[in-house]
Amino acid sequence: MDFYLTALLQGLCFSGIALGIYISMKIFNIPDITTDGSYALGGIVTGVTLTHAYPLYISIVVVLLAGGLAGAITGLIHTKLKINALLAGILVMTALYSVNLTIAGRSNLPLIGTASIFNVLNFTADVNVNTFIILLVIVAVLTGFIGYLLKTDFGIAMRATGNSETMIRALGVNTDRMKIIGLALANALTALSGFLITQQQGFADISMGVGIVIIGLGSVIIGETLIGWLRITSVWGSLLLVLAGTIVFQLVLAVTLAVGVNPNLLKVVTAVLVLLIVSLPRLSFRSHD
Repeated sequence: MDFYLTALLQGLCFSGIALGIYISMKIFNIPDITTDGSYALGGIVTGVTLTHAYPLYISIVVVLLAGGLAGAITGLIHTKLKINALLAGILVMTALYSVNLTIAGRSNLPLIGTASIFNVLNFTADVNVNTFIILLVIVAVLTGFIGYLLKTDFGIAMRATGNSETMIRALGVNTDRMKIIGLALANALTALSGFLITQQQGFADISMGVGIVIIGLGSVIIGETLIGWLRITSVWGSLLLVLAGTIVFQLVLAVTLAVGVNPNLLKVVTAVLVLLIVSLPRLSFRSHD
């Protein structure tokens, strides 16, 4: 049971990534690979600040600013230098590996005896359950903030930028600025996931972001599939189902490991799982033809 609870906790920790990819890929239609680097950046910054005994509130602010800056740089490269968004993300992601290594000073940072957001409040003596409650509160706050933002005039302009850039530009909206802010927000959320998972697992690693975009993408695709099946049109419903997709994705991986699949093959299993998630709706559609 603890095995699946751990998967649930990881799913909640990855909620920031799912929301970030939802913003970049589903709202702006930008395939942002910066995610791999900004996730590791969030983890490394968390490790460095906490091992240097900075307060948690300082750590989380620095993490959000660092992730936001990484996303903004990708946005600037894409909009101002007219570089393909995918290539811009790859360039920033590649650069962030060296940045992260420079910040950390080594490849791995253990968080032994450091402060943790998961023991700031003690609702119960059970560590996992206490972590679960705190993560639920964090995810609820995040979802509330993003849901509220997307329903404001600014959020509507963001959504319109992805849906019909030419039209919204004709109405006087600076679409380049929207993209930069959107990517900054998406990567700040991704870095926040790095902040959470680093404390949940007890260490930060320079390679922790490798392939993380696949997990986020798989979670969003599951959420999008659920949105299509249930015919959800509201912003709040869409966000909740994307978050549900994150948890479902992690639980499926947990079941895969539980049935005896070699942990060394987990990345392969993850890739195949995402491929299946992407392919099944198309195969179903073709079968109706």
